[in-house]
Amino acid sequence: MTIKPVCLALFAILVLAAPTSGQGFAGLGSNTDGFAKVVPGREIRFPDDFGPHPEFRIEWWYVTATLTAEDGRRFGAQWTLFRQATEPAMEKPAQNHWSTSEFWMGHAALTSADQHFSAEKIARGGIGQTGAFPAPFEAWIDDWSFTQKTASEDNKAKYTINAHSDNFAYALQLAQTGPMVMHGDAGYSVKSDAGQASYYFSNPFLEVNGTIDLEGEQLKVVGNAWLDREWSSQPLASNQTGWDWFSLRFETGEKLMLFGLRSDERQPFRSGTWITPEGQTGMLEGAALDMQPVRFATVAGRKIPVEWSVKIPSKNVALTVKALNDNSWMTTSISYWEGPVTATGSHRAEGYLEMTGY
Repeated sequence: MTIKPVCLALFAILVLAAPTSGQGFAGLGSNTDGFAKVVPGREIRFPDDFGPHPEFRIEWWYVTATLTAEDGRRFGAQWTLFRQATEPAMEKPAQNHWSTSEFWMGHAALTSADQHFSAEKIARGGIGQTGAFPAPFEAWIDDWSFTQKTASEDNKAKYTINAHSDNFAYALQLAQTGPMVMHGDAGYSVKSDAGQASYYFSNPFLEVNGTIDLEGEQLKVVGNAWLDREWSSQPLASNQTGWDWFSLRFETGEKLMLFGLRSDERQPFRSGTWITPEGQTGMLEGAALDMQPVRFATVAGRKIPVEWSVKIPSKNVALTVKALNDNSWMTTSISYWEGPVTATGSHRAEGYLEMTGY
């Protein structure tokens, strides 16, 4: 990756704000004076909320896909676009304007059982190099893109997504088969006992087909994807050091999102969403779920939990969740672990795990 001069400010924001005491992970718990606050009762609006929210400090468009090749090999693909602002703006910046407080970062990865490759792009907002539009939806950074191809009527939207680097590439088609899902209280997702929160919705109903290229080997793949859409100004408390986030798709049709936000001072703050095969949701909080690491691996010089016990007694769920590849480390400006997982026990499932702050 070539670092452009206009992007040096972004590196200062991101790298200097990496996990430090009193700021939370990557500065996400730092002061946000002047930015919009996340408050309960705001309705999630479509298609508007697929687009950027310049009055908020940070947001992301996040896709993870579990894929199977024709020969049975399993893979995971990740596509992410982050927007971060140094100061609030009350309207969307013009696409041809250099005077902008917005900086953008794209992450992409491809994972197999024995290989993991990641890539990063950094861009300045306001000049057309990167951005997002709500309708028809498009998010892009340079030549990586996530684009809606058909209208989202009757849960039948279709998308294309692509990214590439020196070691890998993918071109995937995503077909929506179910409704959008609101997390927390109608999209108001609390992240700490102190009240930090984000607006958060997902589309866990995405079927995938397409091609991947892994070090020159081209493979056709099919599978499923999970889209996360989230924005906030201060999603973490200052004492929260990172998170462990799961998305799981059960063979029986149910789906599960859950996260634990770690703190040096108290037990993790845990929350989740149980999703029926039809897309109805139930919120899971605190004692209603249990997440415990059971095996660690040394990854990038860090002790990383790559196998977990996940229990939800009210749903008769008792799972062992294992990484497809222990070494799924994102070697990006802010590094973290992200990779596909499988689950066995009371249910069989597959999905993704993201772990930050280690």
